[in-house]
Amino acid sequence: MPLQQQSGLRVALVAPPWFEVPPASYGGIEAVVADLADRLVKHGNDVLLIGSGRDQTKARFAQTYAVPPSEQLGQPVPEVVQAAAAARILEAESRAGRPVDIVHDHCLAGPLLARGREVPTVVTMHGPVEGELLEYFRELGDTISLVAISDAQRRRAPELPWAGTVHNAIDVAAYPYREDKDDVVAWLGRYCQEKAPHLAIDAARGAGLPIICAGKCTEPPERAYFKAEIEPRLGPDVSQLGMADFDTKTDLLARARCLVFPIQWEEPFGLVMIEAMACGTPVVALRRGSVPEVVVDGVTGFVVDDPSELPEAIVDAKTLDPAACRRHVEQNFDLDLMARGYERIYRSLTSATTSVAA
Repeated sequence: MPLQQQSGLRVALVAPPWFEVPPASYGGIEAVVADLADRLVKHGNDVLLIGSGRDQTKARFAQTYAVPPSEQLGQPVPEVVQAAAAARILEAESRAGRPVDIVHDHCLAGPLLARGREVPTVVTMHGPVEGELLEYFRELGDTISLVAISDAQRRRAPELPWAGTVHNAIDVAAYPYREDKDDVVAWLGRYCQEKAPHLAIDAARGAGLPIICAGKCTEPPERAYFKAEIEPRLGPDVSQLGMADFDTKTDLLARARCLVFPIQWEEPFGLVMIEAMACGTPVVALRRGSVPEVVVDGVTGFVVDDPSELPEAIVDAKTLDPAACRRHVEQNFDLDLMARGYERIYRSLTSATTSVAA
């Protein structure tokens, strides 16, 4: 029986506290959580979304912070407050006769409370699994079930309690498709060494094309990076958009010849890659992290091994078929696929819990 025809599950989605769900501009995790909430509801599930800000999805909503504490991004206290608030909200749901079947937590502190729950806790790993974060999830052990957003991410820590891999996804139909492209290159992300917009600028110049950069540059490390690496490279062929909202972002992606993705770290996924391809725009990227898993080399973009190869790949991007880029995302990274992937994991875990209880 197809998943969407089965009786629905009662799912609690716990979003990070930093931005609204969905976010106005920056906030990749919040965007994924919002889309997942809407699609799970569409599939007949009862979804409770616990998050900051306004009620903006089709799910039932329980507010933690009235105003998201974005200015405290990365500090521990808002995460701890979010976890405590989520526990209170879930207890109130149970008292009201609406206990959830599963908790899907997207926060850092929240999984600490999984040990005291009777229902399973699923945690999506949105970031790299290394260092102290790896030790943290080792300590949590089998009190949680982890979901990877790429096989590349999962391979870096095979000993963790993985329940499966579910790629991030987007509502492809919401993205404008455009076949004719402007002679301009796009870069979107956060201003930092790992995302390497300085390499994107160098590559665009090497290809003889202007570049438009849209990125987050609000925290002190981001501003320091911008001053050291971007300001010396500014010129008439480099445009800055700041943090772009959805319409501005998709307009840029749809008209760009390609998206340059010169990452300098093992990126677990990279949502902007599928956003670009959904607009019919190929991705020119370095072979790191999930890139080979997301981009079909020579079909939906070019995957190269060294920054010196990026300019030639940018020039060659005009030979690729925009329709193939769009089709690739429709077939592999659409929201229905992501929601069904999570539903399979939810059902597997809730079935196991029921069997143990019996």
